[in-house]
Amino acid sequence: MVDLVTGDPLLTALDDEQRVAAEALIGPVCVLAGAGTGKTRAITHRIAYGVASGSYDPARVMALTFTSRAAAELRTRLRGLGAGTVAARTFHAAALAQLNHFWPIVVGGPAPRVLEFKGRLLGLAAERSRVKVDTATLRDVAAEIEWRKVGLVGMDDYRVRLASRGAPGSLTAEQMLALVEAYEELKDERRAIDFEDVLLATAGMIESEPAVAMQVREAYRHFVVDEYQDVSPAQQHLLELWLGGRRDVCVVGDASQTIYSFAGASAEYLLGFERHYPDATMVRLERNYRSTPEIVDVANRLMRGRPGALRLAAAAPDGGDPAASDGSAPDGSAVDGSTPARSVPDDRSAPIADPAPTRGGRAAADGIAHGPAPEVVEYPDELAESRGVAARVRQRIDAGTPPESIAVLLRVNSQSALFEQALGDVGVSVRVRGAQRFFDRPEVREAVHAIRAAALAIADEPLFKSVSDVLRSLGWTVEPPAGPGAVRDRWESLNAIARLVDDQPAGTTFRRFADDLRTRAETHHEPAVAAVTIATLHSAKGLEWDEVHLPGLTEGMLPIAYATGFEAIDEERRLLYVGITRARRRLSLSFSRWSAGRRAEREPSRFLRELDIRTPGASRPASAAGAPARARR
Repeated sequence: MVDLVTGDPLLTALDDEQRVAAEALIGPVCVLAGAGTGKTRAITHRIAYGVASGSYDPARVMALTFTSRAAAELRTRLRGLGAGTVAARTFHAAALAQLNHFWPIVVGGPAPRVLEFKGRLLGLAAERSRVKVDTATLRDVAAEIEWRKVGLVGMDDYRVRLASRGAPGSLTAEQMLALVEAYEELKDERRAIDFEDVLLATAGMIESEPAVAMQVREAYRHFVVDEYQDVSPAQQHLLELWLGGRRDVCVVGDASQTIYSFAGASAEYLLGFERHYPDATMVRLERNYRSTPEIVDVANRLMRGRPGALRLAAAAPDGGDPAASDGSAPDGSAVDGSTPARSVPDDRSAPIADPAPTRGGRAAADGIAHGPAPEVVEYPDELAESRGVAARVRQRIDAGTPPESIAVLLRVNSQSALFEQALGDVGVSVRVRGAQRFFDRPEVREAVHAIRAAALAIADEPLFKSVSDVLRSLGWTVEPPAGPGAVRDRWESLNAIARLVDDQPAGTTFRRFADDLRTRAETHHEPAVAAVTIATLHSAKGLEWDEVHLPGLTEGMLPIAYATGFEAIDEERRLLYVGITRARRRLSLSFSRWSAGRRAEREPSRFLRELDIRTPGASRPASAAGAPARARR
């Protein structure tokens, strides 16, 4: 047992709940940490306190997370706390290091090469299996392979599931299986493994070689897993093999931020931790140090009653005990039920900041007082919405808000073009995070090239027909493809170009439209600094800004059209929750009644109806289109 020192600066830097987590150094520990509650501070101080108190040998501690960027953030913080020799890695980096070390001993020769991308080899596999497939479908095939492997689904089971799950694009089940088999054969012939194989091969080596298992378990005694709601079955299996039946593991996560269940991971490991370890130390971090009470209240309303949801309470500016956002204490209800999750892409950054400095042994939230009420703004159409948001952003910058502290968060990549253009029109620089810039996408470059080539032959026909004829030749259709994936993303990109026709002045020629496309592509440069962030909701996870705009909140966009069934809709709810909790001071949500060109009327998102935000005093947001817009009451 560790002799706890009351005045230890590593402990006095924490609030009461964070300190409980930091002092629980031995045995299983689960930290249920809501958005903005300082979970990274809690786990890094816990590790540093374990090292400083002599409970941990720093060489035998492994901190695990899901992206190289997040691992680098952990290492930086641990260095600052005097625990810089502790290993902080992604699951894949830790597994690959072990694979490279043990392969020459167990198998002989160097470990297989790891494929950076599956695309090229899948293209060769398609040729070998004589399956005709386009690039977008190949990307969906790659995602399907990843889903199968991280979910520990064997080929026999996959054959059965494929009948109900369906193959990507227009592929039949037989074609999909032939592609997968040819892909695996090519990997073996070339002595290569893919990203998912790294986890599977390392696990297999530990399971089959007692000497390897003994050395691995001797090397690391204590494990800390960040973002545990994102763990996949393959990662969980490897973690259990590393532990080897031991119990010194601390996990940290938030079930309300599980937004990748479509890729095969599960939050059951987080929500079922106490069932697996009945004597585990369970800690709930619900004191939010990021957002104003008004924003915290909106987040709580959205997630009220959802499985595993924590009840956030806005931290008081004086560091005292905060009340819950609706004036009552946190409900303290037990975590039950489960929601799925997955590994997070590498474009996610770690949280920007720890909680503020402390006073009297409790973390203080300096400057987090009441702020403006979040608002919901209705616009007549998508163009008016993009221009209205841009005008509001311009006003905030003119009032002194740094542009880098503002973000526009979107559901899908294809929404970015309108907002990039609208912000550019009012002189606001933007940076696009988490996805390629619109005009850098391969399908967009192909479309722009085809439109410019076709425009050389001047045709006396309506502009939309000229543009749509070119886009149809590239695979665009009036109706979107069913389901998510690369095929749907490609369609969204091409459809965004089709919608640009509606923005053109009357009488615009095909050649003029083609020249305008080229100018847009040439002028959309991503600045290095002082720029408003445009990001998808997925890529915004782990980040925060003073001011956040969430446009496009309509049925069919959020929740997305292909989200059917309770679990899929709940995933969309959690995605909106992630967006809301990125905001520190100001939050604006908006929707438009009509699509571009007024082709289809839309309904506001069901989530907006649930939130029932009432903005004090109706506002009329500036709209470059001059169309009426109003704050929804």
